[in-house]
Amino acid sequence: MRKIDASKEPCSECGGRLERKHITQEFEREGVKVNLSGIAALVCADCGEIYFQPGGADKVAAAANSLFSLAVTEKQHKCSLTAQICQA
Repeated sequence: MRKIDASKEPCSECGGRLERKHITQEFEREGVKVNLSGIAALVCADCGEIYFQPGGADKVAAAANSLFSLAVTEKQHKCSLTAQICQA
């Protein structure tokens, strides 16, 4: 089986070129905002469509859900929480 380099594949939305980037995503739930930064992704240079490695979107969602749980536990309902992914 041949391994495919997704960064060499065109964007499925517009056919544009995909670039490897570290992005920031903001999520909001019931007035609470959480930000995750440093997320590895492929981003279309033309339309901005975001692609994650297989399983990556589930991991980003799990991280955001953990921050929402922390906000509720710590009663930080009117604040925002930020997490940054550090590259080793």
